[in-house]
This record gives sequence, structure tokens and C-alpha cells, in this order.
Amino acid sequence: MTMQTEADKQVELIQKRLHFVQRRIQDACQLCKRDPEELTLVAVSKFQPVSKIRAAYACGIRNFGENYAEEALRKQEELADLAGLHWHMVGHIQSRKAKMLAGRFELIHSVDSIKLARLLARHSPDHNLLQDLLLQVNLAGEASKFGLPPELGALVDISRQILSLPGLRLRGLMGMPPLVENPDENRHWFARLRQLAAALNEEIGKPLFTQLSMGTSADFEVAIMEGATHIRLGETIFGSRNSQEQGK
Repeated sequence: MTMQTEADKQVELIQKRLHFVQRRIQDACQLCKRDPEELTLVAVSKFQPVSKIRAAYACGIRNFGENYAEEALRKQEELADLAGLHWHMVGHIQSRKAKMLAGRFELIHSVDSIKLARLLARHSPDHNLLQDLLLQVNLAGEASKFGLPPELGALVDISRQILSLPGLRLRGLMGMPPLVENPDENRHWFARLRQLAAALNEEIGKPLFTQLSMGTSADFEVAIMEGATHIRLGETIFGSRNSQEQGK
């Protein structure tokens, strides 16, 4: 009798979770008449060991989100043998770490100041690429969260400034609404982010804001129904985090 290895167990567990998530995504898309192919599932691997990322990769996941610069870059190096990985920065970026991150992520979800955008623009040409980014919006104005105010005028102003910078490409908005027990309570916040993106496209005169990163394990079905293109799922895919491991 063949003994199941720890790696095999991790693959099996993640496959079960992923299958359940995919069913929920399909059901949500059916309710709002959307194609599930329009969605990108970003598996948030913060504080998860690389062994679990490898297991998720074996299950077909290719998009991974990280919150912290050093952890993310170390994992990128350790997983360099895996083809087709797409890395997303979903956490707050300190100004002094912008140089480290420019050009290392397919999409940066968390640009929350013109200062950060300028720093990314300064270093993105070093990698001979356009750095795709989203503007992070603090939807409910929570003091505990980063993000730009959900005001059209302020968002238009920073967007126009970013459009004048080299090496950057605006793709949309990211939002994190308050943590609530009933996911439907966040529906109006998700709708607000979608409306802001539409208004920005109208004000700027170009369909730049086409991507909406919104929805986590707690409320992703509601986010899908309100237009999310990227949903960020962590423990729903990986199981509980171990902050002591710090991703090792």
C-alpha cells in the first residue's frame, strides 16, 4: 500500500477547497449572467509556506497574491522553477520598498498615493516594461485601512497625474469594504467601486478602468455580482495561516 506524502495531502486538501470555491463562483456568475472566465482568482498566499503554493500550483492555480515585499520576493525566487506564475501585490507598499517591487508583479493592486506611483514609475523602466496597477480606494474611510478617498475628483486628479508618468499603466480600482457578518451588507460598497470606475472612464475619456479587485473569502460572491474581475481568496484556498512561519 502506497503511503500518502505530506505534499500529496496538501494537494488533495487544496483541490477540495478549490472545487468548492469554483462551484460557488459558477453559481454567483449564473445569478448575474456573467462568464466565470471573466474572473481572476488571486490566491492570497501571505504567511503560507511555499509547499502550499506548490500544491495550489499543482491544482491549476496560477495567480498568487502577497502582502509583504520581502516575503513576496523570497517566494518568487524559491518558486522560480514553476512556469506561468502570475504574482500580484495586494498589500500596502511602503515608499522605501517601491524600488524592490517595480517590475516584479503582473499587477499591483494597492497604489494609494501619487508618491508611490512616482516611485514605481522611476524604477519600472529599469525592467523595460509597463507596470500594471490599480488604485486602492478606502471605500468606507476606515482609519485602519490604506487607500484613496472614494471621491471622484480626487481619483480623477491622481489618475491624470499617473497617466503622465512613464512605465505605468492604470487598469482599474481595488477596494476592501468593512468586515461584516452578512456579506450582502457590502453590496453597496462594491457597487460604489464599480460606479467610480465607470465615472473615471467617462471623465478621462478612455476605458482605462476595466478591472475591479474586490471580494475576499468573506464576500466574494456578492463582489462577483457587482462586477469584480479579481477576487482575492486566502484561507478559503489554503486553510489557516501560520504567522509564525512567515511563509517559510
